[in-house]
Amino acid sequence: MTINEALRTAATVLEETSDTPRLDAELLMAEALGVSRSDLLLRHTGDVAPASFAALLERRRGHEPIAYILGHQEFFGLEFRVSPAVLIPRGDSEVVVEAALAARPDAGRVLDCGTGSGALLLTVLHRLPLAQGVGIDRSSEALAMAQGNAERLHLADRARMIAADWDQPDWIEPLGGAFDLILANPPYVEDAAPLAPSVHAHEPHGALFAGPEGLDAYRVLIPQLPALLTPGGVAVLEIGATQAEAVAAIAAEAGFAHRLHRDLGGRPRVVELSQQQ
Repeated sequence: MTINEALRTAATVLEETSDTPRLDAELLMAEALGVSRSDLLLRHTGDVAPASFAALLERRRGHEPIAYILGHQEFFGLEFRVSPAVLIPRGDSEVVVEAALAARPDAGRVLDCGTGSGALLLTVLHRLPLAQGVGIDRSSEALAMAQGNAERLHLADRARMIAADWDQPDWIEPLGGAFDLILANPPYVEDAAPLAPSVHAHEPHGALFAGPEGLDAYRVLIPQLPALLTPGGVAVLEIGATQAEAVAAIAAEAGFAHRLHRDLGGRPRVVELSQQQ
């Protein structure tokens, strides 16, 4: 079977699993060949399909995310290594980066709470070449992934990855002082929320679920943020599309003013918190 024929068959097979079956098939075929997708389409469609493609296709049929199969995901123009130990960086989260850069383009110290792959922190540091950053996570596997991404992006000299959990006492002490900018994409999915099989069966539940309302992480983290911010410091948090009002109320109780940012679909996506004067 030629690659072109195999791609047509695979796209049909993946229609029940994926919203982008042809794209998925092409990415998996490129992985099987060890070439880029563009090189695949320009030079290899008439070649014989490699035997290794079948195993990759079967993994995708089982709802395993493409990013985990390939081992990487693009975010804000940068490539990040990913594994089931970390959430897959998504385009919606780019709003966090955009809001953060607009709010504090002069930030000297940046903290990322729940850094996962390091995508938020490392993207901001990439855009702010004079800034230093700290990423925290309670998962040692996530911290190792973030550290590896920092090294691959030549940012390891400006990014420290620290094991810390905001649910535990004294987690702030090892962070080394206050920050001009705090980033967070905390767990915010309701415990009973229906999720796609590719998410529920494969991505880390500890980074997804946060109680019956999806607000548990905000209730714990936001009241602790004033102790972590410099005067004029800003915190930028991703939220669920229906959580803007609830998170704003939690923030107001902690003494913050807030500004809402929406994603490209017009959905509430980010709250920017600043201390009221």
